[in-house]
Amino acid sequence: MAVSRRTFVTSVAAGSALAAVSATEIVSALTSAASAASPPGDVVGKISVGYQGWFACPGDSASIGGWWHWSRDRFQPPSPSNTTIVSWPDMREYTRGYTTAYPNLGNGQPAQLFSSYDQQTVDTHFRWMQENGCDTAALQRFNPFGDEGPTRDAMAVKVRDAAERFGRKFYIMYDVTSWTNMQSELKTDWTTKMSAHTASPAYARQNGKPVVCIWGFGFNDSGRPFAPAPCLEVVNWFKAQGCYVIGGVPTYWRQGINDSRPGFLDVYHAFNMISPWMVGRTGTLDGLDWFYANVNVPDQADCNAHGIDYQPCVMPGDLSTGARAHGDFYWRHFYNMVRVGCQGIYISMFGEYNEGNQIAKTAETAATVPAGSGIRPLDEDGTFCSSDYYLRITADGGRMLKGQLALTPVRPTPPVAGGGPDPQPGGNLAAGRPTSASSQNGAFVPANAVDNNAGTYWESVNNAFPQWLQVDLGTAAQVNRVVLRLPSSWGTRTQTLSVRGSTNGSTFTTLAASAGRVFDPASGNTVTLTFPATSARYVRIEVTANTGWPAAQLATLEVYAATGQPTDPPPTAPGNLTVTAKSSTSVSLSWTASTDNAGVTGYQVLRGGAVVATTAGTSATVTGLSPATAYSFQVTAQDAAGNTSPPSNTVSVTTDPAPQPGGNLAAGRPATASSQTQSYGPGNVVDGNAGSYWESANNAFPQWIQVDLGSALSVGRVVLKLPPPAAWATRTQTLSVQGSTNGSTFTTLVASGGRTFNPATGNLVTLTFPAAGVRYLRVQITANTGWPAGQLSELEAYAS
Repeated sequence: MAVSRRTFVTSVAAGSALAAVSATEIVSALTSAASAASPPGDVVGKISVGYQGWFACPGDSASIGGWWHWSRDRFQPPSPSNTTIVSWPDMREYTRGYTTAYPNLGNGQPAQLFSSYDQQTVDTHFRWMQENGCDTAALQRFNPFGDEGPTRDAMAVKVRDAAERFGRKFYIMYDVTSWTNMQSELKTDWTTKMSAHTASPAYARQNGKPVVCIWGFGFNDSGRPFAPAPCLEVVNWFKAQGCYVIGGVPTYWRQGINDSRPGFLDVYHAFNMISPWMVGRTGTLDGLDWFYANVNVPDQADCNAHGIDYQPCVMPGDLSTGARAHGDFYWRHFYNMVRVGCQGIYISMFGEYNEGNQIAKTAETAATVPAGSGIRPLDEDGTFCSSDYYLRITADGGRMLKGQLALTPVRPTPPVAGGGPDPQPGGNLAAGRPTSASSQNGAFVPANAVDNNAGTYWESVNNAFPQWLQVDLGTAAQVNRVVLRLPSSWGTRTQTLSVRGSTNGSTFTTLAASAGRVFDPASGNTVTLTFPATSARYVRIEVTANTGWPAAQLATLEVYAATGQPTDPPPTAPGNLTVTAKSSTSVSLSWTASTDNAGVTGYQVLRGGAVVATTAGTSATVTGLSPATAYSFQVTAQDAAGNTSPPSNTVSVTTDPAPQPGGNLAAGRPATASSQTQSYGPGNVVDGNAGSYWESANNAFPQWIQVDLGSALSVGRVVLKLPPPAAWATRTQTLSVQGSTNGSTFTTLVASGGRTFNPATGNLVTLTFPAAGVRYLRVQITANTGWPAGQLSELEAYAS
């Protein structure tokens, strides 16, 4: 849902897939439709998407001020060292962008981000929802009684306006994270502010009642310490107000284990609809299948037995960790939840660029992410995906939920609209490239012609010919063919146009003479023009007439080269690829730099021919590997023209054996801390995910983080980690390790000293000491050269 919901529990996905549910239960669940507690409404039978609306930028008039949720320090512009995001938005449809401190994009354009406070941003998002079958938006509302309140209030109005304008529904989703006085303040906020929005025809209703969601009751996390009684009282209060109440609950809500506190079953059963959290629980297809059999099937059965609607969370996968498998992960999740018989689906999330699980339009290639940032675009695994790809999968998943598409495990949605093979390097040279035009009509911008979506289009100002549209290929190529398209549903029209080319952007030659070109829906509204191969970097379409509308119009401009490749040479192969470190699940690599006439923009690490990591530097750490397994790696370089070098030498390495059961004694154990910043809670250090982290309050040393091992155990070694990406630059934290058997009296196990975390060596520190019997293990931090706070992504404890 939010940065506040970063992973804090280890996924349990081991052992028999049938371990937690009997064969009889599974057969029963799969052979009979789930018993819906409610008829179709605005959430039952519908696709709901989590919508934060929490990005702000200086100059957007939001009272929160600064780079809200873009930066860790919101009073400084986002940069590789001051950021909360791991994915980059596709900015082509926003009318206003805000320049950051990131390097320019790979295509040379300034690195800009949007503000949710601009109504045009919210309108754009709700238009995407309308175009892609997202029925209902769950507007997240965190504690509004602090400095966030006025901005959150204003965002509710903006969302209401957009929902009404684009025919979508919305409802308020309260998140109780770190909301100390939630029991009284939730009621005050609802009665004095939010309930007024239920008068809108766009406000979601189910069973005739306004919908409210409360997210966070029962989570086994220090940010949500509430006891069952006040939580149950709040649920019943909202029901007494005539509301249909959804519970955003832990994954293991039924059993009261792992991420769920025990004793909350009465609270969970009080909700009208249950929506268990799933983000961070798995990143593999096998993991989704494990959860289907062991968690989702019995969840649905329990909801059926108690007359509760079941709305499981479906996620596209974390783009930053390579979990998406170009759409296969998302589709498998959809398929599993539809076949379980759920009453609705909650998509996490619409625009969560902080955690990389957004479905909103996202940068497609390295050309549209900041150069050298390490941020992964949608083509991170080598498959080109249009920026709206995950919105289109959502549309198809919604059709499958509603019975408009047959239940199928095979993803029907192609990475590029219109289907066909994925574009190969050297194919459509115009895809995703910078565009310009003589004019544009409203939101029908020139970038629409290169977004691989024939449903969007560029249109010039009306009644003012001639007009032109131009694409910059980035480097000169021997072009000999262009393909022009209009939306397939449009009626026949003839546009009088020519094709012109230039190597410098100022002097153009005619490639195809002006003539009437017929766009006919019977032939796909497509026109293909061929001409003698000519060197051109800039390709321009000039339009002087249109029989169908008094303006120039193009949905797609594709450009192809005679040889299939640009004339610009690729970089040289990276040299001296070497393994610098390894563990049971990761391998660190380094290599010597490539050279290129225009400059190298980044490197891709290959395993078995597939891209598993990208970086702007000459080192990388590949994670998510299997223990005691042999792997081979190569590295290629890319330049600004999109050329790829030959591969480096191949290195082979076998990962270390897996720790034996009881190896990491801290895994999944309860963790606490002296403080935390935003949602970077202590649970992140025991979740087995080095990408999530704990961060203390800033500028307030000393700080500590502590794990409860459950009983006194012999501990002789701790491993401390920070996230491995190079963006977490080298830093030294002054820290000590302490142990206790009772949680109150601590002895020093490792004396205080400067410990250097270096991404070149995996950003980890290992400390050994004479084995001692401890139940509580504490890391005390008094200084940090990289950030004014204590920071750890993993705290691992071993017997020796």
